[in-house]
Amino acid sequence: MSTAPKRPHHQFWPKRLPHRLSPPATSLWDNLDISARRYPERAALIFLGRVFTYREVRDSAERIAARLHALGVRKGDRVLLDMQNCPQLVIAHFGILRANAVVVPVNPMNRAEELKHYIQDPDARVAITTSDLAPELARASNELPAGQGLQHLVVTHFTDAFDPDAPEADPLPSAWRAWLLPRHDLPALAGGAASTWADALAGNSPAPTLDVGPDDLALLPYTSGTTGLPKGCMHLHRTIMHNAVASSAWGNATCETVSLLVVPMFHITGMVSLMHNAIYTGSTQVVMPRWDRELAGRLISRWQVTAWTNIPTMVIDLMASPNFDQYDLTSLAYIGGGGAAMPQAVAQRLLEQFQLRYVEGYGLTETAAPSHSNPPDAPKQQCLGIPFMSCDARVIDPETGDEMPVGEQGEIIVHGPMVFSGYWKQPEASAAAFIEFDGRKFFRTGDLGRVDQDGYFFITDRLKRMINASGFKVWPAEVEALMFRHPAIQEACVIATRDAYRGETVKAVVVLRAGHRGQVSEQDVIDWCRDHMAVYKVPRIVEFADALPKSGSGKVMWRTLQEAEARRPA
Repeated sequence: MSTAPKRPHHQFWPKRLPHRLSPPATSLWDNLDISARRYPERAALIFLGRVFTYREVRDSAERIAARLHALGVRKGDRVLLDMQNCPQLVIAHFGILRANAVVVPVNPMNRAEELKHYIQDPDARVAITTSDLAPELARASNELPAGQGLQHLVVTHFTDAFDPDAPEADPLPSAWRAWLLPRHDLPALAGGAASTWADALAGNSPAPTLDVGPDDLALLPYTSGTTGLPKGCMHLHRTIMHNAVASSAWGNATCETVSLLVVPMFHITGMVSLMHNAIYTGSTQVVMPRWDRELAGRLISRWQVTAWTNIPTMVIDLMASPNFDQYDLTSLAYIGGGGAAMPQAVAQRLLEQFQLRYVEGYGLTETAAPSHSNPPDAPKQQCLGIPFMSCDARVIDPETGDEMPVGEQGEIIVHGPMVFSGYWKQPEASAAAFIEFDGRKFFRTGDLGRVDQDGYFFITDRLKRMINASGFKVWPAEVEALMFRHPAIQEACVIATRDAYRGETVKAVVVLRAGHRGQVSEQDVIDWCRDHMAVYKVPRIVEFADALPKSGSGKVMWRTLQEAEARRPA
């Protein structure tokens, strides 16, 4: 029985659910193992027509664990996982956990210059990737000083997981064929060796004894911030376990749920609210490697998808398809997402045409995805929702730490079992991320918001400097740090600008070095950025300036540029 004080949002709480829950005191691996014993022949993953049973996923993950152990991976070691959505990502993720190691999920859009940090900072010596990404990962490793790079690279082809010519195969979007179908040679790894996924699965050595539990480190996802380099968020098995279990309860998921998994699993939402949620419940996931609206419509129709967590732009795109009326969406019982607000008109159309209430949520890498979610039966539009299961959230004055009255803006802070342990190798940043409030330790989100009289939370602004492009968080300091490596750039300031489709997009105001003015164009800078950073970080607009506004201490006054941009006509 909860002794927590009753709060306004409790009147809208799903009546079938408690305010708090007690998740299993086991490792995340146990969820896959238990589901495989309960439902050995149930479809765990469906990928372009190929069905993977729970038994197959569990057995393959154990073989990957044995291979990692043979490569020298031991308890607590960090293993990079660099893939787009595919069955191998799920198998490798659980294989790393089964090897008593720590998953370091990497955004597959990152380029070599960015990947170096993900190898060096967690001291990773082993990585698992797909053949299209392997050359970039090997290049990053090969450019590092001797002894700091990868020692082993396990490489899979997408076609290890499906046969495009099989009668049951889902037709591929034509643009994907050159991406998914080629089989690439293994890259050369300086001071190490690359091997194939097929070789890893062919081994017959036993996996090591499972030696991790709820208080061991499980995941090290990276998040950027106001400083240039991303920081690893330390998540224990129990923090991920809590939100996996809570997400399944909140969304009324059962073993019969069929989810469309298209949000990326390298991201905390896809990883926890979808992958770990589904593995815990023993349900089925229809996996898309990336977004394509026509394929999504066909998959929802063919596999009778019942739950779809997404980014609002995906819903907008699907509903704009000229073939939309041909797709059968009547199986959908749950639809929701986050990362950006769902336009009110689109949410209203979902309600009127399909009787679906779009459930928006909010969370951060530090909170293992949801810290807030709208009650499925009482959602408010363009709203973060109410504090999630077992979570307490408040709005405080960021300067004084005092709680703000209803309706007034302040910083959102979060306390609960889903909150991370701190930043990897960053004790000062870890200490600064928390505040003592009401006798407990709360995580400071850096987002400004308000609470209404019903206890629902709304974002109003950002305390931290960040750009939200279709749900992808772009941290200007990180983009600037990469741009400064361009030989022609003397200074750069990255700001947000309005975008009709993405909501916001990236703009860079650039001062060129004297010898390069007139020799380098705005498009040259954009093209260079595309070669050196993940595509979602690349400035869509570059504007040259003679100088950047600066304070008396010499700091670039980015807010002055941001405010001037906001005043420009749409």
